[in-house]
Formats: sequence, structure tokens, C-alpha cells
Amino acid sequence: MNGTPGVRAVERRLPSLREERGADFCVVNGENAADGLGITPQIAEKLLASGADVITLGNHAWRRKEIAPYLAEADRVIRPGNLSRHTPGRGLAIGESTSGTPVAVINLLGQLFLAPPAGPWEVVDDLVAEARRTTPVIVVDFHGEATSEKVAMAAYLDGKVTAVLGTHTHVQTNDARVLPGGTAAVTDAGMTGPHDSVIGVVTELALEQMRTGMPTRFRTAKGGVRLEGVVVDCGDDGRATDCELVRVELPPPEAG
Repeated sequence: MNGTPGVRAVERRLPSLREERGADFCVVNGENAADGLGITPQIAEKLLASGADVITLGNHAWRRKEIAPYLAEADRVIRPGNLSRHTPGRGLAIGESTSGTPVAVINLLGQLFLAPPAGPWEVVDDLVAEARRTTPVIVVDFHGEATSEKVAMAAYLDGKVTAVLGTHTHVQTNDARVLPGGTAAVTDAGMTGPHDSVIGVVTELALEQMRTGMPTRFRTAKGGVRLEGVVVDCGDDGRATDCELVRVELPPPEAG
């Protein structure tokens, strides 16, 4: 999600959307929740109170200094598992669906163009093995820049996890599918936030930086807010049976 408009969209719409879609578990990527960069403990608590069961992060995990001690104690807010092992937090969370089924969530950061301390391929097998000791229902948030890397990770994990859901690029991709081994996949689940923008940033500011190359202080846009994501159906064995994109337009707050 992106900035205050994205957070408010989750607060306003996620509870009713979960009910409408019969969703018994919800993962929210909160990477850009705090003015477009990182997340704060206060925002994390708002998202959890609004219906997020687990919150994942990404390459801006440490942008807000107050998040480090929070992640050291949090069990439902995780950061990529291939960040330095010397940093607080963890890359795996175990939650429980409303039906009582344990659900594991793994957070990974892509290697191409993002240069994490360790490649995702170095840690993914151990994280999946740890998750499978508790449950076969495993959701992977792969926060990556490169389409190729996201597609490759989904192919590698096919049959080993329930879903590999790409995040980071803010543009929902039209490739939601279930792979032959029973793993749901999408290259990017999209952005919850203002779409009258350049991936969440005020358009004029993004254009100024791109045209001139000069440093520009970005601001989060406000218009065209919508909630985007993916709904995955699966059995108790963790095999996905359906993967469907979700795109919900939100009216301006003054319109209700």
C-alpha cells in the first residue's frame, strides 16, 4: 500500500471486503505505508486492527527508526528473511485462519536491482522447511523488482507452497494463475493507494525528477484510490485451486 490514502483504504474497506469474499486469512504488504517509505508501529497496529493477519515489508523496512524495536517483538509483522541476520525481526510468521487452519507467511526480498545482504535463494529452502513443520498452507510475499525473478521463484516453489505473490512494483499484473503443482502465483498483486499518480507519487514531482535528474522531494498523491490484491483458494493440503485478482475502487471520503 502507499501512504495515508492506502492505510485509510484498508481501514475503510478491508473488513467488509473480507466478509464479501469469505476470506479467512489476510496478508498485507505495508512496505510503503508511512508516507510512501516504510512503516511505523502505529500504522502497523492500525492495519492489524483493520483485518490484516500478517504484515510483510520490503526494501524500505528500516526507513523508520522506530520500527526496529517493534519488529524485535512483533510476531505478526515480518521483514524479508534475507535481510541481515544481525537485524531485528524475522522472515516467517505463523498465523491462524478464522477456520482454525495454521497459515505460514514468508517474506523475501528480490536480488535483482535491490541487492539485499543475502540472495532469496540462499534462505528460501530453510524458511519453507521451517514453515512446513507447522502447516502445508504457506504464502510467500516475494518483494522484487524483476519480473523474471518473481516468475522464477514461483516456478521453483511450485508444489512446495500455496502461493507466491509478487509485490514492490505497484502495478497489478494480469497473470494470476495456479501452476501445475498447485501453487498460486502473480507477478505483482498491485497497490492499495492513489492511482492518479506515478506509482503513488504526485505525478508532477515524479516527472520533474525524471525530466531533470535533480533531487526532488516526493509526496504521496491523493486521487484515484483503490484497493488491489489477490484472493487465493486452497485446500487443507495447501494446494491452491484458484487465484483471482481483486481491484476495488474507493469513493472519496466525503462521498462516504
